Amino acid sequence: MRVHNLRQASLACSLAIALSTLAGCGLTSTKADIDTGKASTATSVADFGGMDGLIAAAKQEGKLNAIALPRDWANYGEIIDTFEAKYGVDVEVENPDASSQDEINAATSRKGQDRSPDVLDVGHTFGISAAEQGLLAPYRVQAFDDIPEAQKDGAARWYNDMGGYVSIGCNARVVKCPKTFADLLDPQYKGMVALTGNPTQSGSAFAAVYAAALANGGSFDNIQPGLDYFAKLSAVGNFNPVESTPATIQKGETPISINWDYLNAGYNDSLRDKGVDWQVAIPADGLFAQFYSQAIVKWAPHPAAARLWQEFLYSPEGQNLWLKGYARPALMPAMEKAGTLDATAAARLPAVDAVAPVFPAEEQSTKAKEVVGRGWGGVLAK
Repeated sequence: MRVHNLRQASLACSLAIALSTLAGCGLTSTKADIDTGKASTATSVADFGGMDGLIAAAKQEGKLNAIALPRDWANYGEIIDTFEAKYGVDVEVENPDASSQDEINAATSRKGQDRSPDVLDVGHTFGISAAEQGLLAPYRVQAFDDIPEAQKDGAARWYNDMGGYVSIGCNARVVKCPKTFADLLDPQYKGMVALTGNPTQSGSAFAAVYAAALANGGSFDNIQPGLDYFAKLSAVGNFNPVESTPATIQKGETPISINWDYLNAGYNDSLRDKGVDWQVAIPADGLFAQFYSQAIVKWAPHPAAARLWQEFLYSPEGQNLWLKGYARPALMPAMEKAGTLDATAAARLPAVDAVAPVFPAEEQSTKAKEVVGRGWGGVLAK
């Protein structure tokens, strides 16, 4: 029963029996009712009296508004289905293929509306930007201390969830597959090399520019060589402006796609019976890893469900479901140490020549995002 319905029933009871208590009508104020009212300002599960209180409050809301979560992205389909079955909360995903910037725009434009997203899952730099814009509510999941320091906001407004390495996906039935950024400049790849969107809007496309920068003399402090690289790729005719998706891959429109390794690995599974031999290579000359960030929208219409969603995602069950989808979960080192990591799923990850991923600092990511924002428009015009 939602809070406003309880109030209506309480009023009807008082009209029927003068001076009667709520208990006299069989109505009692439950802990879940109280906690739901406080959910929008809750900063940890302790504010609900523990997980039982949070679960009860989320069930009372009954719904979670999500956005930009494709079912074939890092096993999100199974993650959503498991959450719904476990907690009895419906997850409504709007515009599954939206970009990180689309998510931020939706949260900004729908402030105070029931249609606002409750949660965001955005590229790391976009999470930083959303926090700077005051869009996010601080909330420390129970596993917060186990999230690596470089992958979380000190105020708990965002924290990384899962990610991987920039990789090159290629249909081996169409062309000999490239392994490096240098290979992609070969004339045999004319009109074949695509991204997953505009780097000013898409976290994965932005990461591709960062990786290209590292492959061409750039650094975390200098992403400009990445822009120069794509300008060259376009000038030689190899860049394909079509946004790469599983559908365009299957149709043969984007035979080569620079994308996250976990997505390319997943496409290898899902497209095999559709005549596509999708091979994955993590380029040694542009080794760049990045994670996506989870966050709760400050004016989430379902604040308890939003917080329960976070707790589920950062539980061993949620983290292993991402791992099952080839994504490297943020808690992977801690889970490996604790013995809760799915070793079978971990063994299926694409091979990478690195001991551990290294990430740009928050200031470096912010600066790089600004450089790409100013410069991408002129890249393809050269």
